[in-house]
Amino acid sequence: MLARMFAPAHDDLSLGTWRRDPGTVVRRAVSVPAGDLGPLAIVAESEVPGAPTDWLPHAHPMHELVWVRGGTLTSRIGNRIFTVPAGFGLWLPAGVIHGGRLTAAAELHDAFFDPGRTPVEFAGPTSITMTPLLESLLLRLARRDLDADARARTEAVVFDVLDPSERQLALELPGDPRIDPIAEALLDDPSDDRGLREWAAHLGMSERTITRAFREATGLSFAQWRQALRVHEALALLSAGADVREVSEQLGYSQPSTFIAAFRRVMKVTPGLLAKASSSQA
Repeated sequence: MLARMFAPAHDDLSLGTWRRDPGTVVRRAVSVPAGDLGPLAIVAESEVPGAPTDWLPHAHPMHELVWVRGGTLTSRIGNRIFTVPAGFGLWLPAGVIHGGRLTAAAELHDAFFDPGRTPVEFAGPTSITMTPLLESLLLRLARRDLDADARARTEAVVFDVLDPSERQLALELPGDPRIDPIAEALLDDPSDDRGLREWAAHLGMSERTITRAFREATGLSFAQWRQALRVHEALALLSAGADVREVSEQLGYSQPSTFIAAFRRVMKVTPGLLAKASSSQA
């Protein structure tokens, strides 16, 4: 899935190209309430596009919290890919340029926050834990029959329970011409099992140079970066209904237990438990 979504990374999103599945609907931006919101601090809404959907790079004048049910959202922000499976949300501060891709069957939920009335601050794009309480509060705010007092009370509780996730589901793309061919190949095929020696021979550089370049660009070793990328792909596959064995095979692991251990190292939970939690929210 990642392979069809992203070309090599660049700081300027306009330099990248989204790789779209057949039938993908391309949209410019999620609609944002216009003008003075009056007493409202939070405006929530939802939709089911019914087809794979890409949003071109855009920004909003308001903070945005986006989450999904029954699928996966993947967002490109600068040189980072954020994967948003069920149970997680993505906080996008006002003014942050981002693009996104939604899988075909997913329900998309949005909440826009007036920056002037929002006491919660995050340093940048942040993965949010979508607890049942937080989600129910935001779905309540999507109602149009709430009176002003009920809305104010609900908004106050949202601010109290809006917390970052322990697992920040972001993958840093290198953006370094020396190793971008490696990243592109792995985005095209996460099961590619070529090691440092083979890549060094292919690119005509030393293993040490590749290792140093990955550390400098992403903060991870080559092996750690490939593992993180495979976890992002696994999140999308699991959300689409694939079982653990299928995902393990598609990602090139020799056996499911190896995949489960790698997934757990990154996500602090097994893929089976995460898939079960996602399906219970679908």
